[in-house]
Amino acid sequence: MSLPLSQIARIGAYTVKQHIKGGKYPLVLMLEPLLRCNLACAGCGKIDYPDAILNQRLSYDECMAAIDDCGAPAVSIAGGEPLLHRDMPKIVKGYIDRKKFVILCTNALLMKKKINDYTPSPFFTWSIHLDGDQAAHDKSVCQDGVYDVAKDAIALAKAKGFRVQVNCTVFDGADPARTAAFFDDMEANGVEITISPGYAYERAPDQAHFLNRERTKNFFRDVFSRGNGGKAWTFTNSPLFLDFLAGNQTYECTPWSMPLRTVFGWQKPCYLVGEGYVATFAELMEGTDWDEYGVGKYEKCADCMVHCGFEGTAATDAIRHPLKLMKVAMKGVRTDGPMKPDIDLSHQRPAAETYASQVERELARIKEADPVGFKRAQRAA
Repeated sequence: MSLPLSQIARIGAYTVKQHIKGGKYPLVLMLEPLLRCNLACAGCGKIDYPDAILNQRLSYDECMAAIDDCGAPAVSIAGGEPLLHRDMPKIVKGYIDRKKFVILCTNALLMKKKINDYTPSPFFTWSIHLDGDQAAHDKSVCQDGVYDVAKDAIALAKAKGFRVQVNCTVFDGADPARTAAFFDDMEANGVEITISPGYAYERAPDQAHFLNRERTKNFFRDVFSRGNGGKAWTFTNSPLFLDFLAGNQTYECTPWSMPLRTVFGWQKPCYLVGEGYVATFAELMEGTDWDEYGVGKYEKCADCMVHCGFEGTAATDAIRHPLKLMKVAMKGVRTDGPMKPDIDLSHQRPAAETYASQVERELARIKEADPVGFKRAQRAA
């Protein structure tokens, strides 16, 4: 299963046009219309917010304004669990009506109940969270049986004619042979894979099981070597991003390529590092000191190799060096030989702790806007 040609042409034309114009531009809007979830994954931590914050929702109009403001050709809707949002079918339809490519991320626990609220479209993809085989995934989400529910949801969605992919995050301790076998299973079922190493951002309860950069590169070399340089499987990731994961490219991140709109506003500077929020996309782009962030610049970014930061860099590299892209796409990822030098971390600035102050500001805002609802949430907690 591959991306529809119409979507490839639309996104490709947008990317080339923006590249020619110069300047910073987004590729994918990352949208978190709520933070509440029906799982408590150790690598996330978003449901640890106070109830007054977990009860917040972006409205339909706010979701539409986000894509109109940033102009990205695609939107990835996550959370929390987006299927808990009662207006999600309307939001998805609103994006499709704007001819935006919609990726709806879900843990699949509610898919059987909610799937008939959606209609197959070349602009719509279910992205189901699966962090590996049954043992690996159920451990990742801290609940037994979720893997089986997700596999059933994949079969159901495909039977109804939907495009389906899985989003797989790899954590420290993952076994390359088992990961390759999981990829084999997804390929046999006609399911694409979005792959990314985990990132130990400050909100994650479990800080001990994230890959550092050296282990990430060695892990992916081992995995890709078991699948013809990765060619045995169908990834949504670009070939050059996969090549980067295996240590064959030296990339700096492009944090503005996948900006995040949440219930707090537009998150600075990126999807994974929260250093404050602004009200508009223009404020995010113009008011963020981008030179302060990234690997080698900021301690929080030191081990990050996540797709939301580096896919944009790979896309730009592909435009500048199309022959390099074609070579990796045709031959697969190189899994032996020397790796490219990594970025020097010796001059990075120390991390700043911002979470507590952000929560205090948001609670104050909620209390001022809705004192009755705030008191109700406090009592429920």
